[in-house]
Amino acid sequence: MTGAAITFGSLLLLILRQPVVLVLAVAVAAIHQFVARNSSAEFLIQDFWFTIDRDVLLPIPMFILAGNIMSRGEIAQRLIDIMVELTGGIRGGLAVAAVLACAAFAAISGSSIVTLAAIGSIMYPALLKEGYSKQFSLGLLCSAGTLGILIPPSIPMMLYGIITDTSIIKLFMGGIGPGLLLTVVLALYCVKASPVAARGRFSPRGFLRALGRGGPALLLPIILLGGIYSGHFTTTEAAVVSLIYALLVEGLYYRDLTWPVLLGMIGETVKLFGTLLPLLALAGSFNTILDYEGIPKLMVEWLSQWIHSPLTAGLTLNVILLIAGCFMDVGSAILILSPLLLPLMKAQGFDPVHVGVITTMNLEIGYITPPVGLNLFVAMAVFKESFGTIVRGAWPFVVLMIIPLLIVTYYPAIVFLFVK
Repeated sequence: MTGAAITFGSLLLLILRQPVVLVLAVAVAAIHQFVARNSSAEFLIQDFWFTIDRDVLLPIPMFILAGNIMSRGEIAQRLIDIMVELTGGIRGGLAVAAVLACAAFAAISGSSIVTLAAIGSIMYPALLKEGYSKQFSLGLLCSAGTLGILIPPSIPMMLYGIITDTSIIKLFMGGIGPGLLLTVVLALYCVKASPVAARGRFSPRGFLRALGRGGPALLLPIILLGGIYSGHFTTTEAAVVSLIYALLVEGLYYRDLTWPVLLGMIGETVKLFGTLLPLLALAGSFNTILDYEGIPKLMVEWLSQWIHSPLTAGLTLNVILLIAGCFMDVGSAILILSPLLLPLMKAQGFDPVHVGVITTMNLEIGYITPPVGLNLFVAMAVFKESFGTIVRGAWPFVVLMIIPLLIVTYYPAIVFLFVK
């Protein structure tokens, strides 16, 4: 009865659009007070501290700051210039260039919102000028922007690794294959569905010139992924390299980073990370109590009555996460649902890294599904278009993105292409 009351109260708060951190705080406090045996305020505080006193949290603010620096500077424009020259002569070349630019910037920023804002603000007017429809352009940029959380470095993958004790390095490498698959699917769709014919011809001279101007921007993902894959970088070291490289390129090479701007971005990063820590602390305490009370085991036993194969397990996971993505932000969904769903998937033979990539891909789609898809609201601010117009443009791409999701779910070899 108490558990039902806590569940009902939590759902009611979510329906009333209360902050997830408040809902978690109420649920954790109620569980400690009324459900957990031998609990006390001291145990609650210890749970908070054990969750946030981890070295694996160190890379998050550095990746966030590095992404902010690169999104405000010249790197986004230089990447776009390279991709536009590369796709010259291809049908729908500018749309394909937008996808490739988002993929390249995703390997730098680790954030869907930053990728959409940085690339979309430049590419949206260009697509409209080229003759692409408003809805096609909006849907394309919103969906391609989601690559920011799938192609490493990925902040949601870091959260999943922290909350489930899964190797973040393996999660990063596991995201490369699916990220490339989604990029190819989006690019092929642009070629097939584009109303615009090829723009002239591919110019080797123009491409080399753009590559010379934007080469430093392309070097970072190569350095990061190469260092991680070869074992020379830990996640924290990769974050440090990313931040230092961003400062050097934007501050010394392109010379468009000033101290006031940098201090402002540091302040924004601190605020964002400051809002994330309480959520992590509460989620960690919540998961500790769930594990202590054996809730994941009971949930697995209950769901196992209906799930008898990896096929039905994968379908169940996708349905739950796709629905959750419509109503929850990515961080909250990962912190709350992953500890509950992972034991169920492991019981059906799924690897934790595979589950982490599937989770990220589902919640990636959630970025462009109403009512709370974050990319939809970012697009409203960046492109100055109505919510309804953006949703109508995004829906075909939602259906399109489900195809690589199902491929990755039932063909895990794609996830482990680069995982040692």
